[in-house]
Amino acid sequence: MSWTPLFLTPVDVWLFRDGKPFDAGTDHHARSLFPPFPTVTQGAVRSHYLTLKGVDLNDANAVQQAVGTSTDFGSLRLRGPFVARRENGRLVRYFPLPADAVITNSGKAQALTPSPREQGIHTSLDDRLPMLLALPSGMELSKSPENLWLSEQALERYLRGEAVEPTCASMLFTVEHRYGIGIRPGRNRVADAERGLLYAVEFVRLCEDTGLYLEMQGYEGWPDHGIMRIGGEGHGAHFQRTESLPWHNAPNPLPKHFKICFLTPTFFEGGWQPRAWNKFLSGDVHLVAVALRRYEVRGGFDLVARTQKPSKRYVPAGSVYFFEHKGEAHLSLALVNQAITDEAPEIGFGQFWVGEW
Repeated sequence: MSWTPLFLTPVDVWLFRDGKPFDAGTDHHARSLFPPFPTVTQGAVRSHYLTLKGVDLNDANAVQQAVGTSTDFGSLRLRGPFVARRENGRLVRYFPLPADAVITNSGKAQALTPSPREQGIHTSLDDRLPMLLALPSGMELSKSPENLWLSEQALERYLRGEAVEPTCASMLFTVEHRYGIGIRPGRNRVADAERGLLYAVEFVRLCEDTGLYLEMQGYEGWPDHGIMRIGGEGHGAHFQRTESLPWHNAPNPLPKHFKICFLTPTFFEGGWQPRAWNKFLSGDVHLVAVALRRYEVRGGFDLVARTQKPSKRYVPAGSVYFFEHKGEAHLSLALVNQAITDEAPEIGFGQFWVGEW
């Protein structure tokens, strides 16, 4: 079955909240995650598909037969979502700057290479990670904006060891803070505002020609264009079928020293790593170093059970895992949707590219 590439652009602004509760009196700042988690786009796609098919949303059995459940996605397969921008008539994906990158004085992103731990340096993972990422002697760094991105062409070169020019997030999107005041039930005047209930919400405004790219499989009859709801507060997205972008093919067999760079968040039962890598990799493979960003929390609300979903910690996009092997190593043939994750590979978690170090 072929993939359907879709390009989503906002009707106005988007709101993709993180996993922290935002009830009256508990927090005053609702933060956005961008790009959103794959759970957001799968929810938007499945909801719109139900509308297209005219399914009665109050009929739980009909809904389940049409799109599955919260854990069984039926025939649906998704890749992404990825930030994308139309440049010179073609679509270009952008990815978060990998966590093993440093910005040199020339303003370029350069990948660090693992090296054996020097004598006298110890960490809490001495028994599991024999190497650390260290600056080469004489390398001078530049202070740079935190939120940097790489185009897919730049990421390919970066994973080959080249220094590349990063893109500031402000060239792709900006975050707007909007403020509100809690009002007593039944009233609508500012004079009746509840004391201590001033709050702020982060909305994402995309730059011109910028949106989200995702690939969909499993829903026949999906229209070439339209409008659907996505994210918080019922905001909308224009979607249109677009050109299919080439997908990264991992080398087979894997290089003796290879690294896995995650392009979408991933969930591991062991926290920052799976309980066993041989579920995803075959051969005598050993993890030797990692470059991780702070975990991202995701929860949500279960509309069927009418309760909060358990919050989970996810390894964020841009995290990098360094491996070496003896003999020959391959990606597992049993990978679902070519993803490395212990949760929901069908809908876009755990998408990755492979590089060499």
